[in-house]
Amino acid sequence: MSESSAARKVLVVDDEPEVEPMFRQRMRREVRAGLYEFLFARSGRHALEVLDENPDVRLVITDLNMPEMNGWQLLDALGELWPDVPSMVVSAYGDDENKKRAKESGAWGFVAKPVDFTELRGKVAESMEVGGG
Repeated sequence: MSESSAARKVLVVDDEPEVEPMFRQRMRREVRAGLYEFLFARSGRHALEVLDENPDVRLVITDLNMPEMNGWQLLDALGELWPDVPSMVVSAYGDDENKKRAKESGAWGFVAKPVDFTELRGKVAESMEVGGG
């Protein structure tokens, strides 16, 4: 695959064990079509390690409530270390205050749990266009 046609890497950060199989199942068409490759981390700290090992990640999707390093702390670290990588929050706490705080923390988008994968697909595609991914 050439660089221009390579699957775009998306890092999903969530401590819930069912998130990875759910993303793999719900996004399998996009993965098979070569649009995206999903990487997974169970905490903000783990996400930073994955980003160090994968500098070509094009989008980070993070939960907020996680052990070790929460989503807010991860968004702060992304802003400092990877300011060109767009981020998106997926959280059960989709109130206006969290949406506002996510935007102020540099998050490009916000999707409330339970995840509507039609909405998520659209936001992922749009973030790749806006972020130049």
